[in-house]
Amino acid sequence: MSIKTIPIFPLDLVLFPGQELPLRIFEPRYKQLVDDCMLGDGQFGVCLIDDSAKIQGWQAPHSIGTIAKITKCQDIDIAGRHLSIETVGRGKFKIRKIIEPAVSLPYDYDPNSEEGLERMGQLHEKIGINEKLYIRAEIQMIPEITETIKLDQWKELVELWKEKIILQALPRVLNPFDLDQILVKYSLISEIPTIDYVYSLAALGAASPNELQPLLETDNLNDLIQKVKELFQRR
Repeated sequence: MSIKTIPIFPLDLVLFPGQELPLRIFEPRYKQLVDDCMLGDGQFGVCLIDDSAKIQGWQAPHSIGTIAKITKCQDIDIAGRHLSIETVGRGKFKIRKIIEPAVSLPYDYDPNSEEGLERMGQLHEKIGINEKLYIRAEIQMIPEITETIKLDQWKELVELWKEKIILQALPRVLNPFDLDQILVKYSLISEIPTIDYVYSLAALGAASPNELQPLLETDNLNDLIQKVKELFQRR
């Protein structure tokens, strides 16, 4: 398989193929990332933050992520300091090599403050505006799971999910109608379920993004279903 270089956006979430992900962009490094994507194919990599690693002080990504395709981009304010983008998950990939950003994390950097934004802008001008503030990576695409999930497998997962939600809600008592309404809200009532349904159901039952990363890393249907079962049976 061919290897290509893409921008990487580490986030405190797991993006699955087929899922939509809206983002509000205000940091200079990610504004540059979006600008570069809009001049190219509109794609970047979304990876869960790896809490055990840093890259020049910045948060590092897990090695398995998902391509995000920008479907809409617009300015939130007149000055163009904030962007709103809509993306959708495409295929999964594995990072083969990290390309470090041109700037290390500044001491006491606060991306939410005007001072922090100005400081990063000054650093960018100093090193050259063509230098990349964001992490990039050489990646290799991972083949998609093409196996078909059976209806009885899907129904078993739904029942396990309901059991977990009912236990989590105690002492409040949930009735079956409440749970079915949640499934309806997220368009998860179907007689022809797909892998996307499994991913979405797992996201509804996870306590944290770290519980979803192992699911993203599976490469076959049996392993995926087993990991989702383990997720729902975890108390």
